[in-house]
Amino acid sequence: MSFVRVALGPEALGQRLDAALVAALVRGGQRCSRSQLARAFAAGQVRVAGAPVGKPGRLVDAALVVELEIEEPQALQAVAEDLPLVVVHEDADLLVIDKPAGMVVHAGPGHERGTLVNAVLHYLGISADELPVLPGNDATRPGIVHRLDRDTSGLIVVARNARAQEGLAAQFRVHDLRRRYLGVVWGVPAFTKKSLKTRHGRDPGDRRRFSPHVDEGREAITHLQVLRALHDAALLEFQLETGRTHQIRMHCRLLGHPIVADAMYGGMGGPPARRQVAAELGRHALHAAELGFRHPISGRALDFSSPLPPDLSHLVERLGSSGQAA
Repeated sequence: MSFVRVALGPEALGQRLDAALVAALVRGGQRCSRSQLARAFAAGQVRVAGAPVGKPGRLVDAALVVELEIEEPQALQAVAEDLPLVVVHEDADLLVIDKPAGMVVHAGPGHERGTLVNAVLHYLGISADELPVLPGNDATRPGIVHRLDRDTSGLIVVARNARAQEGLAAQFRVHDLRRRYLGVVWGVPAFTKKSLKTRHGRDPGDRRRFSPHVDEGREAITHLQVLRALHDAALLEFQLETGRTHQIRMHCRLLGHPIVADAMYGGMGGPPARRQVAAELGRHALHAAELGFRHPISGRALDFSSPLPPDLSHLVERLGSSGQAA
């Protein structure tokens, strides 16, 4: 456990306290991951004027001196593994990969091996310290700019150097990207097109899950369109304006049309026929189908697409069409 005192000045005004602390620690030469900081907040080890600060998302509205007790990071570093990897684009600055369902993006509790990062290191023939790490991340996330959930298949970009990583991260921060997902939900929505704008924060009833019903949180915006009505289900398109964790899955639960086989957000329940389909699919029915961004070095517009993988194509065929395409 290390004790740190951080002075936050005018540069931090208007920022979330946790983000401002990570940035200040990095500037001071001390790496601190978001998970380390989250644990410190939860344990009451982040204090202002001797009092614990309970909300990492509070905005910095005045100069502060913050005292922290931070656990020493675990000595984890990703290692290369010879794993199947579908690379759809490669240049000196980045890779675009079509990730299969079931592959975790980076190491975490219970997932030290078999990750996308492990596969990338083997593919490039390098060690983890040859890829950049964003402030607030740790050595298990070299090259990572964004994530896909383990069971979400589809397109993800990985940076090969610090300049490319920061250029990509800047586009994600201001939502200057094109991200289109395809998913199969239970039930046929009454709408053809719909936009959702909600809050996004940890569900107080289950901290693994996210909810729009929170007192404070970031904004989450999703644009939805029904592409095809199926039997007791529908194929939907999701355009992300923001990219919060579990955003699409959370919004589908809110609408009462959970993603098929999404156990965390209600997609495994219902009548026996639904439960059987979900169990046989074995993963939630969500796919990152399109990814577009400006090349972080050249500025050239890049657009990539990935068709529905066979398991989801089979799911759509199995559920069958109950009408015309929407």
